[in-house]
Amino acid sequence: MSDAMNVLGGKLESCCTSPMTGFYRDGFCRTGGGDYGAHVVCAQMTPDFLAFTKAQGNDLSTPSAYFPGLKPGECWCLCALRWQEAMVAGMAPPVVLASTHASALEYVSMNDLQQHAL
Repeated sequence: MSDAMNVLGGKLESCCTSPMTGFYRDGFCRTGGGDYGAHVVCAQMTPDFLAFTKAQGNDLSTPSAYFPGLKPGECWCLCALRWQEAMVAGMAPPVVLASTHASALEYVSMNDLQQHAL
């Protein structure tokens, strides 16, 4: 974990610990074996994005036994391709660059991330 890099070329910073995010639920947008969605983009939830992703079949706002449900303003590690899909639709949530894993650049451009940076 200590060698994970962000899209800015620095050490990957925590995305959010309340609620606890990340594929490994450690607060970081790290990826590894089994993370087929590449949960590497740290994004701040917006009402528009939460409605968009719910309409696409990925409800992030409704709590369940294993998921707290997200509210606008909270940060979460999103799948890179889900973030890109939202961007194309004009619904991309803002991104925390220092907390977005460098591997996100395999899916989305740095320019797109910078245009949506917090």
